[in-house]
Amino acid sequence: MKILIIEDEARIAKRIERMTRDFFDKEVQILLSDSIENGLNTIENQSIDLLLLDLNLNGEDGFEVLQNIVAKSFQTIIISAYTDKAITAFNYGVLDFVPKPFDETRLVQAFMRFTSTEGKDSHEIQFLAVKKAKTIKLITIKDIRYIKGAGIYTELYLSDGRVELHDKSMESLEKLLPKTFERIHKSYILCWQEAEKLVIEAGGRYNMLLKNGELLPVGRSKYKEIRQKLI
Repeated sequence: MKILIIEDEARIAKRIERMTRDFFDKEVQILLSDSIENGLNTIENQSIDLLLLDLNLNGEDGFEVLQNIVAKSFQTIIISAYTDKAITAFNYGVLDFVPKPFDETRLVQAFMRFTSTEGKDSHEIQFLAVKKAKTIKLITIKDIRYIKGAGIYTELYLSDGRVELHDKSMESLEKLLPKTFERIHKSYILCWQEAEKLVIEAGGRYNMLLKNGELLPVGRSKYKEIRQKLI
């Protein structure tokens, strides 16, 4: 696992590094960066799994980093004293916001959210970002009907019929999406408001009929849980 810490105060950066190693393991690779420029260069040239980002870097705004990497495949945890920016950060799809001053217990909570397979239970994001050529395009969460796995990527199926490719995996999106989204199959996450009814086919196959007439497969292990929600 490779983790990037962008923090301009060396003492705090070392403290975060120590806590990070204590939680994960001594073999985790940790990269340190003390500026926006160095951080963005590292992100461009390294494949990372988790970003720990301060929002005030020698007077520079860490949101510049966030805006540049919001469509990347890795997760981001903000560690900042600027708690007034928390809502905006969550809107950009960060996994957690750890306010400074922080202790190890609070940082561990953020790490547990990163390692958990559970969805996020608060701070619902407002949009997902997708890369279009050299620009970032924001997709409003309420416009997403369902999400389909596409290898290490995902496809966002939108209410206007468009399909957008997203860099984050199904597992990463499950941690970010609000509870209105349900994993119904290993390859599908559905906006629950789109569900009409379960359909049982010959051979014991299960499908979800959507309000627009589409059928999506339902995993056998998910059938009973989903049936209960539809009652």
